[in-house]
Amino acid sequence: MRIGLLTQYYKPEMGAPQNRLYEMVRGLKELGNELYIVTAMPNYPTGKIFPEYQGKLVSNEIMDGIAVKRYWLYASNARKVIPRIWNMVSFSCMALFSACYLRKLHLDYLVVESPPLTLGIVGIWLSKFAKCKLVANISDIWPLSAKELGAISEGRLYRILEQIEHKIYRSAHICMGQSQEIVDHIATHGGKHVYLFRNGVDPTRFQLVKNEVGSSPIKLMYAGLLGFAQGIADICKSINFAEMGAEFHIYGAGGEQKEIEQYLQQNPNRGIFYHGVVSRQELPSILQTAHLTLVPLVKHIYGAVPSKIYESMAAGLPIMFVGEGEGAKIVKDNKIGMIAPAKDYATLKENIQHIASHPNDMIDMRKNCLLCAQTKFNRPKQILDLHQYLLQYK
Repeated sequence: MRIGLLTQYYKPEMGAPQNRLYEMVRGLKELGNELYIVTAMPNYPTGKIFPEYQGKLVSNEIMDGIAVKRYWLYASNARKVIPRIWNMVSFSCMALFSACYLRKLHLDYLVVESPPLTLGIVGIWLSKFAKCKLVANISDIWPLSAKELGAISEGRLYRILEQIEHKIYRSAHICMGQSQEIVDHIATHGGKHVYLFRNGVDPTRFQLVKNEVGSSPIKLMYAGLLGFAQGIADICKSINFAEMGAEFHIYGAGGEQKEIEQYLQQNPNRGIFYHGVVSRQELPSILQTAHLTLVPLVKHIYGAVPSKIYESMAAGLPIMFVGEGEGAKIVKDNKIGMIAPAKDYATLKENIQHIASHPNDMIDMRKNCLLCAQTKFNRPKQILDLHQYLLQYK
């Protein structure tokens, strides 16, 4: 098959969508398909186009034997509405210039990552112009997610965005969702063929942690986006890890980074350590230094399942989950960690203390983590299933 991917987010950027799409593209290529990427100049999460791409309207490169065509966009990570809208609209408009390129490729499928909704609409037109089937890859439900985050309220604009969302579902030959909640939502709002394609994980990239159960101090790790939806800054302020005989190690970048760094400079004796950004390649070895991982969500965003859950599974690390939704259900149902309600850091503290004093529970959770990574959430197996599914509807 000849498959194109249209996405605003892609490597060398860091983040869950970038990693998921990168692994999907590589996996499909290894199965004998031809892949082509149309994406934006890398800028996430800093909100600035990476130095080697600055000053360019279009860039062509080869990554892992795959042609990647990049277009300029207005880069911003501001929380204000106007810069965020212009960020999405600018790339969606620039992506239109890929029309002739995509048509010459004689694609079977054009996979379009949405949100942003504007890119989904552009994808509808591009797939028609390129004479190929559209696959809408839905990573978040917009505008519902925006409403849950408080970025938009119900009203005329919200209803217009909902109409655009549903048009994308109806226009796509196949709709893919990264959680069961997303898949169910699409199916009830016009999706024809709906397919669950989770983030998952490649367990061969990870090894069982080398830290011995019961060794001291207990080390909790967070590696990912330091955004407002995760609330890492509040956790630093709410829990004194040193008093528990524990350590909290933070890796990543994002909107809360400066706040976290400033707080730790002013409060250096709380057992909290910030290490900066960690690359995808470094992550497995970094996880080997931990006993537990932290996966927090300040608000329940319908359909959201943090990808850190799957990486923790593969590393055999029990998960301290803070939040609600499908992520909490996965942790609970598979017995791979402990759960605290969103923003309930007192319960999080109790959970850490419990597992630190019950080594047999930690051993059982580790075994469950590894089993889930090998079976239920194995990304190479999921990609093979996706390949066969696309062949079915080609």
